[in-house]
This record gives sequence, C-alpha cells and structure tokens, in this order.
Amino acid sequence: MGLSLVHSRGCVGIESPLITVEVHLSGGLPVMHLVGLPETAVRESKDRVRAALLNSRFDWPPSRITISLAPAELPKEGGGFDLPIALGILAASKQVPTTSFADCEFLGELSLNGDLRAVRGVLPAAIRARDSNRVLVVPTANAAEAALVKGGKQLHAGSLLEVTEWLHGRKQLAECEPDMTHIPPAHPDLRDVIGLAGAKRALEVAAAGCHNLLMLGPPGTGKTLLATRLAGILPPMTEQEALEAAALASISQAGLEHRNWGLRPFRSPHHSCSNIALAGGGSRPRPGEISLAHNGILFLDELPEFSRHALEVLREPLESGRIVISRAARQAAFPARFQLITAMNPCPCGMAGDQSGRCNCSAEQIQRYRSKISGPLLDRIDIQVEVVRPDKSILSEPADNIENSEAVRKRVIKSRARQIARAGKPNALLDNAELSSYCHVEGEQLALLEMAAEQLFLSPRACHRILKVSRTIADLDQAEEIACEHISEAIAFRRLQISQIGT
Repeated sequence: MGLSLVHSRGCVGIESPLITVEVHLSGGLPVMHLVGLPETAVRESKDRVRAALLNSRFDWPPSRITISLAPAELPKEGGGFDLPIALGILAASKQVPTTSFADCEFLGELSLNGDLRAVRGVLPAAIRARDSNRVLVVPTANAAEAALVKGGKQLHAGSLLEVTEWLHGRKQLAECEPDMTHIPPAHPDLRDVIGLAGAKRALEVAAAGCHNLLMLGPPGTGKTLLATRLAGILPPMTEQEALEAAALASISQAGLEHRNWGLRPFRSPHHSCSNIALAGGGSRPRPGEISLAHNGILFLDELPEFSRHALEVLREPLESGRIVISRAARQAAFPARFQLITAMNPCPCGMAGDQSGRCNCSAEQIQRYRSKISGPLLDRIDIQVEVVRPDKSILSEPADNIENSEAVRKRVIKSRARQIARAGKPNALLDNAELSSYCHVEGEQLALLEMAAEQLFLSPRACHRILKVSRTIADLDQAEEIACEHISEAIAFRRLQISQIGT
C-alpha cells in the first residue's frame, strides 16, 4: 500500500495549468490504470514508464497501480507526464524520498532505457512554475528554453536516474542556462530597394506606428521586396514581447528555436492555406499563423488569392489582438497582436493601370478579383498605397545615395519611444478614449478631415485610423500637435481604398 503526489504542468492553449499526478498502490492483481482524460500519447506512457523503470534497475511494484491526473475534467496530452508518473510510482513504492515533491514540478518524456527526451510547452510551464515558487525539472534538451524565464529556478537532467539521485541527495542537478549562441538578425536592407520613395515612406510610417499596410501594384514592382525589409526597421522587442512570442512558438508544432530569442516573428503563409491554418484550431487547438506572428509581422502576398473565408478570419483579431478557438470538447484563446502587411496585383493578370497597357482582363474579371477582399477587412488596413513601376533610369542610381535600413530604424525607434512614453502603446493600438486625448484635432485640421470623410465616403473607423496615422507622422516629425500636412499625408494613404479597390 502506498500513495504519492507529484506536480506537473499541462497545456491548454498558451496556458500551462497545474496537473497533479496521484499514484496509489493497492492489493490485487498487478495491473496499471491511468485515469483523468488521458489522450493516446499519455495512455501509452504506461508502457514507456514500465520499461524505463526496469531498464534503470528499479523494482516494478507487484501491485494494482492507479494513476490519477487531476483535475480530471481537463484533457491531458503529450509525453511530458512520463517523468512525474515514473517518480510517483517510485515514491509510492518507497524507492525514492518525497521530501522535495511539494516544492518541485517535473516535465519530461522517457525513452525505454530511462533517458529524458524533449517535450513541447516548456516555456509556459516555466513561467507558471516561477509564479508558483516551485523548482521546475526538465530534460536537458529543454534546458536552454526553460532558462529564458527570469526569476525562477529551473533544473535539467538527462535521465531518470539523474533525477532519482538528486532526490536522494547524492547528486546535484545543473541549473538551466540560456544558449549564448545567438543568431544575429540578417534582415535584408532597404538600400537594396531602388526608387519607390512613396512606398518606402509608407513602410516607415507603418513601422513607426505599428499600422497595417496594403500595397497594390503590377508584378515585379517591389511589393514583396519592401515587405521583407520591414522587420529590419522595426524597434527591438521588449522582454515581455519576446517571452509571449516564444511561448507561442513553444507550443506550436515546430517548437521553439531558442536561438531566435528576441527576433520579431515574420510569418508568410502561402495563399493556399486554409482558414484553420491561418487562425489555428484542430481537435486539440493549436496556434495558427496569426498567433505565431504575435508581436511580429504577418505578410500575405497575393492577397486576393487567399480564400474569402480565410481572410474574414482576420477581422476580429485585427481589432481585439486575440483569437478564441472553440470546439465541441474544449476552448482555447491565443494572443494575436500582429502587424498585417499585404500585397496584391490590380487585376488577375496584374497589368491593369500599368504604363505598358498590356492588361487583357475584362471589367467583370477585375471586379470579381477585387471583390474577394471585403470592405470591412480593407477598413481595418490603415495604410493603402499604390506601388507603381519605377522609371528605368533608377537602375543607374548610385547605391550610396539610397538610405539604408539602420537610418530609417533610428527614426522609427525615436517615434515609437514618444508613443510609449505618451500612451504606453503604439498609435495603431489606441482605443477611442485614448484617441480623443492624444489625437485631438480642431479648426483647420478637423475641417480637412471632415471634408475628406465626405468626399471619400469614409467610415468613422477609417477616420479614426487616419487620425492614428496622422499622429504617427507627427511623431516622426517630432511634432507635439497634429498639423494639416500630417492629416493630408494620412488621407493620401487611404485614397487607394476608393480609387483603386473599392467599387
């Protein structure tokens, strides 16, 4: 007869709830029962744990073993419960002491020979263990990931034997340390983009205020080239932003590449991706592209080629900064505060309005092509610019005359610092109350905005976004008040919605 209790962590969305592993040994035929809504990988842990214990030269209890994963109503998944289950069996059979169990949490998948393998979701578990003032023990393969969490204590082990030796006090486990092999960001430079002064200005304003951006133009004019250079002019991530992005990567299918710590995510899904791939989901909800782009960039090239259903998924996250995935059995919420950058051709062949005049698309084809993008979605894109084919004379322009990314980034950082000091957030994220306080206009400025709203048939939301962009342009100029020229430039960034796309 024996009873033990071991702490571990589960995975529900981006959260990592506490899971209590209770092991009870009782009389009866030797059999092992696992309860508490275990999924397939957890149910199979019975065989992995038994083989790992025997190959590590522990005794397998000749008893009826009941293992409960509490809370019972929470589905359990993954191989991370192998280590706490094995330790619970050893503790219940008096083969290891239990003195450290109350202050520790354990995660790790066991191989058949007792070695510990890496698991997903270690970073959220490390955050919650730190908040609970408990020591987290993880596989050595996850040590660098766990060490990203400051303020807690994380230990790592390579095998079950190392953990049991530590519990007996015969050996110390090493503390987790971050991998110092940092990959410096190799962002493409804006100096590579010749010409396109107007599009570059739009990119700078978008970066400064975290505004969404749409670029429309014929193929080969530099839309994708510009989008891939946005990351190089964005401000560095704060530690909290980096932690949030890393936690989402940790629970994703690909896992976390800890050497990319602090680099803003840049997600560029193919236009054939489904709405579930974009938003996230599945029977066990996983983050989609919009969540994996949290605190980074989501680039949608060939925007009208995405399915209408997939694009409509973006509408609510663009406003709320989060997405809730609901299924019959469970619900999961993921953060999704991303900067949307899109690019599209003006028609199916891409040549409508081009100087070459080679477009053969009918008016009906162009209308059908553009109608794939709904008005409500366009209304949420702050900056909409046309990227025209540059003059051939720019090919001979000296590269030394072109501004590089570092010079633009300095202006962006200075502008963003003003916004954070003023409102604690970028201008694009201001709510209506903050808009009235920080983007207040009157007199000539207000008259200009009202005239534009009347002539361009702008919605109230579009007017609010013009004010936010105006505030960003003023911040780039280091101006305290929004002037008429700032509003005029912001209005110019919205004219494309009517003249080129809206029909």
